[in-house]
Amino acid sequence: MSASSKTTRLTVPELRAQKGGQPIVCLTAYTTPMARFLDPHVDMLLVGDSLGMVIYGMDNTLAVTVEMMAAHGRAVMRGAARACVIVDMPFGSYQESPELAFRNAARLMAETGCAGVKLEGGEEMAETVHFLTRRGIPVLGHIGLMPQSVNTAGGFKVQGRGDQGTKIRGDAQAIAEAGAFAIVIEGTVERVSREITNAVSVPTIGIGASPACDGQVLVTEDIVGLFGEFTPRFVKRYAELGEELSEAAKRFAEDVRARRFPGPEHVFSFEGRAKATP
Repeated sequence: MSASSKTTRLTVPELRAQKGGQPIVCLTAYTTPMARFLDPHVDMLLVGDSLGMVIYGMDNTLAVTVEMMAAHGRAVMRGAARACVIVDMPFGSYQESPELAFRNAARLMAETGCAGVKLEGGEEMAETVHFLTRRGIPVLGHIGLMPQSVNTAGGFKVQGRGDQGTKIRGDAQAIAEAGAFAIVIEGTVERVSREITNAVSVPTIGIGASPACDGQVLVTEDIVGLFGEFTPRFVKRYAELGEELSEAAKRFAEDVRARRFPGPEHVFSFEGRAKATP
């Protein structure tokens, strides 16, 4: 019996029911092996468009495509048996109209088997969120610092200071009322994030927001030291796998150049070769 047939996957309604209860644990995943490692420990796996920067070395997320998200979504679904899997909708795949958003969201769900999609935006995306949720597409909202709006925002800047706080509160309320099952709050000052969490009826998931949020999400490669291009202030390192990987590669190179690898135990002898079937 496969692991997936023995394990009950967490559902969107179950995550929504965690509002005000046990915090929701979420990490990003882009590949099957990573999903397998993370799956026993998290409630939700997010196939984030951050893969553009983390996996493909892009400067931002804007060049990520629906095809890329579908491919990585399928990979994560093959490795996840318990966690609820949500796939990001990339830039340009939903902003034009609710109808375009539905076509691309339905494609991602059909091709990957994921439980829902995430999209960025506040009041301006409420109509789209409503359109999707009324048609069977669970939506995870995303407000505050929105990486797909990096050009209009002038970079990755902390949100919620001054008059921005009022707008972000309005964004959160609009997305919650439109039907989102939860809302990611990114890069937003703590007080505003806390007020939003207390005000909306759905779970909030913080990333550089507030410990008062109903859950937390980080990029996995950030917390294990596999992405060193930039480490945000809100990231806590739990391992330094990048250093270990570099050291392993160094030792392998030394063994190969010194002819210590491969050794006798790593090669196939003539005597041990299987006989051909007559």
